[in-house]
Amino acid sequence: MPTPLSAETIATVKATVPALQANGLAITQTMYGHLFKNEEIRDLFNQSHQGAEGGQPRALAGAIIAYAQNIDNLGALTSAVERIAQRHAGLNILPEHYPHVATALLQAIRDVLGEAANDAVLNAWGEAYWFLAEILIGREAQIYREVATAPGGWMGWRDFTVERVERESEIIKSFYLHPTDGGKVLRHKPGQFLTFKLDLPGHGLLKRNYSISSAPSDEGYRISIKREPAPADRPDAPAGIASNWFHDEVGVGTVLQVAPPAGEFVLDTAGSPVVLLSGGVGLTPLVSMLEALAAAGERPPTWFVHGTQNSRVHAMAERVRDLAARTADIQLAAFYAEPTPGCVRGEHYDEQGFITVDWLKANTPFEQAVFYLCGPKPFLRALVSGLAAEGVDAARIRYEFFGPTDEVLAA
Repeated sequence: MPTPLSAETIATVKATVPALQANGLAITQTMYGHLFKNEEIRDLFNQSHQGAEGGQPRALAGAIIAYAQNIDNLGALTSAVERIAQRHAGLNILPEHYPHVATALLQAIRDVLGEAANDAVLNAWGEAYWFLAEILIGREAQIYREVATAPGGWMGWRDFTVERVERESEIIKSFYLHPTDGGKVLRHKPGQFLTFKLDLPGHGLLKRNYSISSAPSDEGYRISIKREPAPADRPDAPAGIASNWFHDEVGVGTVLQVAPPAGEFVLDTAGSPVVLLSGGVGLTPLVSMLEALAAAGERPPTWFVHGTQNSRVHAMAERVRDLAARTADIQLAAFYAEPTPGCVRGEHYDEQGFITVDWLKANTPFEQAVFYLCGPKPFLRALVSGLAAEGVDAARIRYEFFGPTDEVLAA
């Protein structure tokens, strides 16, 4: 364990909260600017999360503020720290990378806060940074040991060959991956993701995370990827570089570099009823959970509730319906926001509109269930806040968002 923070450091860091609230985004944007001058360090990060909208810098700014506010009560950040450690493990972040971030962060604080960033402030934040860094380094080392020594596990990057490609909808394809060396793979926990290192012509080295959409196996993995278009409000912006490359270029025989499964958004089959709630491509980790539950000898009562636009973009519909048809205790519901003339209610979908908390209260074991949610931010904001407002305890609300979330503290 790291040396406890001094009372003086704690007081100094907490005193910087107002300045961080006013200047946090400028600090993190400046920090990444310093950090990415080093190409080796830049290539460790998922650059799609930097973006014109400031996704990752904004998330990091919020997390730095949360750290400062809770520096005398770090137990409140336990889940966030685990989330960071899992993300870092997927990106293969190592102890030697941390000094680069420390230097860039302290320089950014100095640049943005000017004279307010005196020696006492910089020293306190240096101590606070390394306190958290040592916690993360220790947890990440544990994760690396666990995955490297488990059956089928490995450390770093491993070559996988695409053995099958399936179109799941107009915008989603599934890719079946098996290790090129012919060995076994680590059985993932349902809900986890894989990180890919892609060297794309004209774009250089990219890192991307994609959820595993298959049940745990020691033979291989399935990932299901949505072709990401240019943003609707910025049609001149580039479309998803990696997702379009997968859709257009990846086929049977393509070899990909893959890190071991990671992620803390995982299924817990402790016995409570399970409600799996997804929006759009957010169904991918929840299909993994559903397949795992279907394969289990004993399972809790399970509801799989999915929302999408219409049948053209409803991925894995037949797969999910087949699982429910041959498995007891699995109930399905599909919501279509904009059914097309060819969408038949009762055949393709069950409800028109969006999933609501009122519907969940009326149609699921609301008072006992554990809710797992994955989807775009509006979907999560509506349902996570709605569930909490109706008295669902935070321990029964578990969610994942594809991208930098407000709770993520680092890369």
